[in-house]
Amino acid sequence: MASVWAKSFVNLPVLCVFFLVLLCLPPGGGQKKKENLLSEKVDQMMEWSSRRSVVRMNGDKFRRFVKAPPRNYSVIVMFTALQPQRQCSVCRQANEEYQVLANSWRYSSAFSNKLFFTVVDYDEGADVFQQLNMNSAPTFMHFPAKGKPKRADTFDLQRIGFASEQLAKWIADRTDVQIRVFRPPNYSGDYCFGSASISGWGSAIFEEEQLGIHLQQGWLGHGCTVFAMTSGQMWNHIRGPPYAHKNPQNGQVV
Repeated sequence: MASVWAKSFVNLPVLCVFFLVLLCLPPGGGQKKKENLLSEKVDQMMEWSSRRSVVRMNGDKFRRFVKAPPRNYSVIVMFTALQPQRQCSVCRQANEEYQVLANSWRYSSAFSNKLFFTVVDYDEGADVFQQLNMNSAPTFMHFPAKGKPKRADTFDLQRIGFASEQLAKWIADRTDVQIRVFRPPNYSGDYCFGSASISGWGSAIFEEEQLGIHLQQGWLGHGCTVFAMTSGQMWNHIRGPPYAHKNPQNGQVV
């Protein structure tokens, strides 16, 4: 019994030091870890967005950056099937509108780390489609910063369509983020008009050059005629004066 008490007495200082260390540890260690994890996720999403307006996601990235907490940012996800073998023409059209919207947000002065645009292609994240019981594409979903998506967080594509402006209105309703859509200029019509104008201009130049040759030749002929008519040679031809005559005063032949 004495040996047991002796051992306990010996371990008592060790226990005291252990409790002192625990008391000295800063509170909220778990909260600090959570904040660091959140900061890493935001920084990573910002880095991806700086390279491309729409961040491509596979299954692992989707679960880590879209589904798993902590997260203080909203994510718009387009679920699609863009590979040629899928033969989804509406997916390509919807992708074009989605890119316009994402670029409008990325290059606007209001851009921040509160909203990110992502895409999950079926051939890169089939497990995500299965996880969400999704069997059609394209589909647009909003994953809020807090809580789970609600019914209104799935865009009603069948009723509204997928124009960038309509998507922007839906996003504003779900996130309070206003996005002004900037569409790139369509140069196809201008190109046709420009080509026709250049062709017409070229023809006009060609015709004008040909006409100019005739005009130059005509003006040259008229100029020679005027010069000949106003020269002394024409006066001599009309009046027929002698080649030389004598000065009656001094008799000098001029």
